[in-house]
Amino acid sequence: MKKSNQKKMTVFTLSMMTVAAVCSLRGLPMMAKEGLSMIFYILFASVMFLLPASLVAAELGSAFSKQGGGVYTWVKEAFGSRWGFTAIWLQWIQNVVWYPTVLAFAAGALAYLFMDPGLADKGAYNGIVILVCYWAATFLTLAGSNVASSLTKYGVLLGTVLPGIMIIVLGLLWLDQGNPLQFMEPGTAVVAAEKAAGQSPHARLFPHITGLGSVAFLAGIILLFAGVEVHAVNANELKDPAKQFPESMFLAMIVIFLLFTLGSLCVAAVIPADEISLTAGLMQAFKQMLDKLQIGFLTPIIGLLAAFGAIGGVMSWIDGPSRGLLETAKKGEIPPFMAKTNKNGVQVNILIIQAVIVSLLASLYFIMDNVSVAFFVLSAMTVTLYLVMYILMYAAAIKLRYSQPDLPRSYKVPGGLYGMWVVAGIGLIGVCFSLVVGFFPPTNLPVGNPTLYVGLVSAGMIVFVSLPLLINKMKKPEWKQ
Repeated sequence: MKKSNQKKMTVFTLSMMTVAAVCSLRGLPMMAKEGLSMIFYILFASVMFLLPASLVAAELGSAFSKQGGGVYTWVKEAFGSRWGFTAIWLQWIQNVVWYPTVLAFAAGALAYLFMDPGLADKGAYNGIVILVCYWAATFLTLAGSNVASSLTKYGVLLGTVLPGIMIIVLGLLWLDQGNPLQFMEPGTAVVAAEKAAGQSPHARLFPHITGLGSVAFLAGIILLFAGVEVHAVNANELKDPAKQFPESMFLAMIVIFLLFTLGSLCVAAVIPADEISLTAGLMQAFKQMLDKLQIGFLTPIIGLLAAFGAIGGVMSWIDGPSRGLLETAKKGEIPPFMAKTNKNGVQVNILIIQAVIVSLLASLYFIMDNVSVAFFVLSAMTVTLYLVMYILMYAAAIKLRYSQPDLPRSYKVPGGLYGMWVVAGIGLIGVCFSLVVGFFPPTNLPVGNPTLYVGLVSAGMIVFVSLPLLINKMKKPEWKQ
């Protein structure tokens, strides 16, 4: 009876939750740093990743809309519980590694609220903000899904969509006033590479590739488009899940593409590529454009909104993957103490454990001199884990077309078996290429010791991919609920 009286989620709310999970404005500086070449990266990420991931997740989400677990259920139905657990574990743990990066962006935005932009480059300040914001978001999530979904919805509207629209409008005004477009000037790394090749330096739509390190940012940009599947666990909270979940996915996909493309172009138009901070680049652009229009007093307000949007994105992610992990605890895949919930039905032990891991990862900001490098190392570690999960998701979608051909799917990837092979195949190619690229240090960041960089990323992948397989092997019959 209690369940039937529960207020149903709308398509718009779920779409905004998905936009919050995927479209963080923190990604604009990373794309803008590539100058005009960002158009290539955005098109690559959209065609090779965002579109196939959205289509496949829409089919799988509509097929299993009555069940919980998200990617856990999808992969389990195709390959068994061992790989289903591995998939949801990777979605969860990559998400845990990702939290410090998005909250470092919030710290950069808040530095402008405090009227001290220099704070954004201080590791200790970033570390403290990450810890305070993350633990606050965890306690708010423990209050229940209604609180989390409300904060997420308003966070994405006021802190992502509104500032996203504002940066686009300001960018158009910047262009209308005849100001120089910085993305038309090649960055230092591009100039050096082209001079070494005996070419005349110029802005390029296609990146100047001298090695895989030249396109290392591609892995980070792919990560910016990841997450369209995360709220599949909320599908059964819709009035008509089978019909409304695909609708919410496609609406979110359109909003994400427009905000990323137009927003990153506006940042790149104002700030030279070599001066863009990965954590504070958005606020750098806002400050310069607002000062030019003599309304610089709005900068602290924008900083507050952008930080609110980043925290809304964290709220969106805290509940989704951890709820999928809760489903595995109920199925006996992990120790039963992980299945403990509070009076609001929220997975309390899982949330506390991930908060402790986030706190440990945030310590990187206290020990690394360059905030942008710490940001990118964590981003690279995150993307390798997430891409392995996407490989499992695409493979599951193909397998289920053969093993469960009669499974009701209100939305199906068009073209029958051939269509699924093409869509999921394109997604797999994009994912595998990005996975390889993610292990190469970017040429346009001072990463210091390249061996240490590769070692950190590789160790993160080996440890976090091995853990679920080890846990599965050691699971005991009494873990079953």
